[in-house]
Amino acid sequence: MTSAIFSVVYITVPNAEVANKIARGAVEGKYAACVNIVPGIQSIYEWKGKIEEDSELLLIVKTKTSELDRLREFVVKNHPYDVPEFIQLPIESGSEPYLKWINDQVTGKKESNIGDS
Repeated sequence: MTSAIFSVVYITVPNAEVANKIARGAVEGKYAACVNIVPGIQSIYEWKGKIEEDSELLLIVKTKTSELDRLREFVVKNHPYDVPEFIQLPIESGSEPYLKWINDQVTGKKESNIGDS
């Protein structure tokens, strides 16, 4: 089985400031074609032996599978969590014009300046 050329990545973040920083940096750095910011999610999880409940935002990132390592490195560098969520799902099919657009946008040729300050 061949791997998918395109991927969707889910990343949770604690607030709008972090969401915008990571979303903008991923697009500017050409790690992603588009990042949707979904507000108002509620996360319940166990952390260090305690049940936690937090309001978060969800980033839905559309990218090329070949850029996942660079995207992950950027996210980890710019994310405040000790263990940031980074879950990749392959895009098995989609609108050809949209997939072409992702391909054209995610070039892997530019570095984001976000996070360097």
